[in-house]
Amino acid sequence: MKRSEVEKKYLWQIEDMYADNAAWQKEYDEVNASVASLGEYAGKLGDKEEFLKFNRLNDEIMKKIEKIYTYAHMMADSDSGSSENCRLIALAQRLYVYFSTTTAFTVPEILSLSDEKINEYINDPDLKDYDYQLKTLLKSKQHVLSRDLEEMLSGVSEVTSSFMEIFQKLDNVDLPLKPVEYKGKEYPLSHGYYSMYMQSPDREFRKEVYNTYYAAYGSVLNTLTSIYYGNVKNDVFFAKAKKYDGCLEMALSNEDVDKHVYENLLEAVNKGLPTLHEYIAAKKKALDIDGDMYMYDMYVPVVEDADMKLKYDDAYDYVIKALAPLGKDYQNLLKKAHDERWIDVYETEGKRSGAYSTGCYLSHPYVLLNYTETTHDVFTIAHEMGHSIHTYFSSANQPYAKADYKIFVAEVASTVNEVLLHRYILNNVKDEKVKKYILSYFLEMIRTTLFRQTQFAEFEYEAHNLAFNGEPLTKDTLNKLYGDLNKKYYGEAVVTDDNISTEWARIPHFYTSFYVYKYATGITSALAIADRILNEGEPAVKDYFKFLSSGSSDSPVELLKIAGVDLNKPQVFEKAMNMFKEYLDEFNKLN
Repeated sequence: MKRSEVEKKYLWQIEDMYADNAAWQKEYDEVNASVASLGEYAGKLGDKEEFLKFNRLNDEIMKKIEKIYTYAHMMADSDSGSSENCRLIALAQRLYVYFSTTTAFTVPEILSLSDEKINEYINDPDLKDYDYQLKTLLKSKQHVLSRDLEEMLSGVSEVTSSFMEIFQKLDNVDLPLKPVEYKGKEYPLSHGYYSMYMQSPDREFRKEVYNTYYAAYGSVLNTLTSIYYGNVKNDVFFAKAKKYDGCLEMALSNEDVDKHVYENLLEAVNKGLPTLHEYIAAKKKALDIDGDMYMYDMYVPVVEDADMKLKYDDAYDYVIKALAPLGKDYQNLLKKAHDERWIDVYETEGKRSGAYSTGCYLSHPYVLLNYTETTHDVFTIAHEMGHSIHTYFSSANQPYAKADYKIFVAEVASTVNEVLLHRYILNNVKDEKVKKYILSYFLEMIRTTLFRQTQFAEFEYEAHNLAFNGEPLTKDTLNKLYGDLNKKYYGEAVVTDDNISTEWARIPHFYTSFYVYKYATGITSALAIADRILNEGEPAVKDYFKFLSSGSSDSPVELLKIAGVDLNKPQVFEKAMNMFKEYLDEFNKLN
């Protein structure tokens, strides 16, 4: 379908940012000409008045650059085949680079100031918009080396950061994936096809796909080991050079998160593994598997897809009703988003696949969907609108310097909406098949987001600790480490074979070290917040709105406390385990 064929109300109203490309170009030219003025403040940030003037000007220019970029990427994502849209995004990216280069002096210059001067700025009411940024910079100061050494490390990082790119080239282009031969037919194999085939009801076919897929990784396992070990050694080098106690501490410092949060997650999930084992046993029974269960059985749907088959407007109204526990103000914002066309709904020629929430400080949020009337797509509406309302509240209640919330909390609001939608469906749908499907869908979401991502997090933690302490990471070492973890997480009910022991070699997220744990803490926080909202009502909603409005005004762990979640304590993780058990008990009653 062409965009011109879509009814206007289902297209996002991008004109809210710029009337047309000519208006965009006019502001682009003006901002491009103004960036150079920021460079005039180099060497002056030790003076409070100059520091304040620089940051105010920096904020105003950056707000406009974000708006310029947001418009350009939305145009490109709505029609990637347009050469004009490609021109817009290329210009926007060039402007970002120009701005970054011009202001590169900022952090080194602030860090060159005395601790007394930085603390003076932190405590100055005139500079309150920048107090949290300054606090985090001051914390990092002990890990910043001399200017010459920092420049040297910057140059080194351009070389050493290539491990992800090398992995992606091998994984996406050069991996020798052969077609699957089964019952006289050949089936094409790719990462996308693998995920689809793993849901096939034909168990022998799944086994053949699984073996063929992992044989490809096995044929290049020595190379993949070298790439991953190189990536870990890169982390070790920088952690030691910057005087961190370990690679984890270095990664967490960027998010202003304490190591105890990571350790609490690992400990609590390990304690909750008996419940995961119980779920695996229930899944095995539901799939009617005799004998051993293998990892190629893990993604088969326990319940046939029971799609609700809702038209988009009906689905959106359904989500609004499901989110009634958040109150009328939240529901009215959802209606506003629908009526004022924040959302691009349907798949069209040249449009980006998937779904996301975007926007900037000078515009309302926008959402890209590719809606197809599946139950999954109804959850996607709830999820993406959770992101958008979070952004809306943060921008409305925080100055620009504090409006952009950290990745650590980014998935909380979206998942709260999914949990509330899940409970609403279970409480209101009479069809037991749909109930079973929704319970199965949600149990799998918790398994893959909480348990599986924590398994990944534990692997990263152990692998980096070995390397930090001088132990070489061979393929045998990594296979044993991952295989032992898989056996621990899935228990005796599932066979941990040689294939799954090499799964570490195909996980792209391992090249952004210590990222995956955020998925687990995100769903843990969301489960606790949604449960509190459903049980306590208005007081919990008020606290949640304060959290949504907090942007990055403090560390993410401190901000979550506003919503009643303390990740420094094990109770919140234990709560998630208990909720998983409750959902499992509900599922077992229906089986």
